[in-house]
Amino acid sequence: MLLHRIILFKSTIVNHIMIKSAIEKVINEDMAEIWSILTGEEKRIIVDNFNVQTFKKNQFIYAEGDEPEYLWCLLKGKVKKLKKGVGGRVQILRLIRPVQYFGYRAYFAREQYVSSAVAFEPSTLGAIPMTVVSDMIDKNRKLAWFFIHELSRNLGGSDTKIVNLTQKHIRGRLAEALMVLRENYGYEEDESTLKIYMSREDLANLSNMTTANAIRTLSTFVDERLITVDGRRIRIINESQLRKISKFG
Repeated sequence: MLLHRIILFKSTIVNHIMIKSAIEKVINEDMAEIWSILTGEEKRIIVDNFNVQTFKKNQFIYAEGDEPEYLWCLLKGKVKKLKKGVGGRVQILRLIRPVQYFGYRAYFAREQYVSSAVAFEPSTLGAIPMTVVSDMIDKNRKLAWFFIHELSRNLGGSDTKIVNLTQKHIRGRLAEALMVLRENYGYEEDESTLKIYMSREDLANLSNMTTANAIRTLSTFVDERLITVDGRRIRIINESQLRKISKFG
């Protein structure tokens, strides 16, 4: 009986070490931008508090009105940040790609989440409690500047998007959405098919238009031989022309 307990105890220790080693490898490779500016002690704290979570397609990571608890990092998959507007209409605010951080602005602002984050496809995320991050920021100026830079860049992107969504015509908005998808997720091996399959409704929510307008504009792009469409698969035929339409609206 004692031998069995000793073996079980040793096995638990080995498993714990293996898990910590795996977590450290994930952080070191996927979160290298933050990892490189941490001290040895801070890295140990991150490993001890880091947890990996998986989400199914369309599963909420957090919802509008929730209290912010974690710094989220997308390790694998795709995530969309969205907000409900007038009449329950949804606007996709931002698409998250590996390896990007999100979910921390509300904590810094000392408010509840004003938008939701949803897994666009089966996704794996890393989560670190914001209390841990906050304590580190108090002691590590480089980490503070990292988040200042991230927030500033996101704010600049949001300002640009507001202008584009309110001033561009429908064609320009949809062309821009296609270019955003291309820049965020790239092409498949054929170097022309977008590596993300979005519903017409999601495309509309990303482009600030009705689903009917998104369908009509996609059809127009097909007629103009800018793209081909096969279900949710979109193949870009004339990227340069789409970029022109996106730029000039």
